[in-house]
Amino acid sequence: MSTVTSAGTGTGTGSRPATPRAVVTGLGITAPNGLGAEAYWDAVRVGKSGIGRITRFDPSQYPARLAGEVPGFTASEHLPSRLMAQTDHMTRLALVATDWALADAGVVPADLPAYSMGVVTASSSGGFEFGQGELQKLWAEGSQYVSAYQSFAWFYAVNSGQISIRNGMKGPSGVVVSDQAGGLDALAQARRQIRKGTSLVVSGSVDASICPWGWVAQLAGGRLATGDDPDSAYVPFDAAAAGHVPGEGGAILIMEDEAAARERGATVYGHIAGYGSTFDPAPGSGRPPGLRKAIELALNDAGLVAADIDVVFADAAAVPELDRAEAEALNAVFGPRGVPVTAPKTMTGRLYSGAAPLDVATAFLAMREGLVPATVNVEPDPAHQLDLIIGQPRVLPVRNALVLARGHGGFNSAVVASAL
Repeated sequence: MSTVTSAGTGTGTGSRPATPRAVVTGLGITAPNGLGAEAYWDAVRVGKSGIGRITRFDPSQYPARLAGEVPGFTASEHLPSRLMAQTDHMTRLALVATDWALADAGVVPADLPAYSMGVVTASSSGGFEFGQGELQKLWAEGSQYVSAYQSFAWFYAVNSGQISIRNGMKGPSGVVVSDQAGGLDALAQARRQIRKGTSLVVSGSVDASICPWGWVAQLAGGRLATGDDPDSAYVPFDAAAAGHVPGEGGAILIMEDEAAARERGATVYGHIAGYGSTFDPAPGSGRPPGLRKAIELALNDAGLVAADIDVVFADAAAVPELDRAEAEALNAVFGPRGVPVTAPKTMTGRLYSGAAPLDVATAFLAMREGLVPATVNVEPDPAHQLDLIIGQPRVLPVRNALVLARGHGGFNSAVVASAL
């Protein structure tokens, strides 16, 4: 991290008009291999995985039985009892991650004007576990036993709402729903609000749908790995790739206007320098996927060229055709083996909308240490022509990292995270 300095320009395309920069001043992480940013970084830098057999319910009757579950999380140790009755597991994780991110940023919300703070998160499913419990009460006991909190605890926007209420944040708020890509889309929307004048935005995402109802919905997508070995089930860019392992958790980032951060003497991780998003053409159209274009848009938005990117955090779908499409996009932009690529999510599983914000947070932690985590358990298929970081983390000075995410149905998003 570094103290905030004056705004600069990208290195790739010359000077550009100055715009307010959205700097990241705090990280809050709840991940399957670590609670809190430091615990997570300690795990990921040495290749410690959080993937294992599901414990939140008995998975024996399902074809997929592995997940990345957040360990050792007791919500009642962190949150008041009144919130326990009205929140899903996902929201509890998000509220605690927000508390940690605010503390990391040195922000006390009560000391700031309420309308200067906003909340923009992403979600892929909402509070499915809460919803399942209330539906079971409806079927088994009758409507009078269904909690009034069912009206919102399951909803996509619930994390944004509960974070804003808990912290008295009345500025621009919202939720983005675009599956895995949503986490990056939320960060971009937060940056947009900061450029419009909001001083601080809580952004990112925490997702969690490891319950029978959520599990059946995920199985319906046809992309879950069905192996029982945690070390071989989720292996993107490997010839043995056969689907992903889902997970729960994610990251909450505190994003601030650079001038406001400077005024309060904040210490920062870096800033969101560029963003691009596209949507894939209809199947059978003969047109290429949109990921390459999203990358090019993000680079252009950041004022950078391909050579400026030090590392790519891959989407890493672990579905052969999707891995191939991602590798082709990277090769088209950077050249074969033209940039180091990593996928730390092989240690956590795909956290849906929480995955990409966690990758962005990991990128900032990598900048701090000059070390990029490895992609564990993968033997990369040479046909992909990727410089995939495997086995051991790579000592690598990082100033600009590209983070990619794709959502089911055709969403593509790319973010450039940069040091100041």
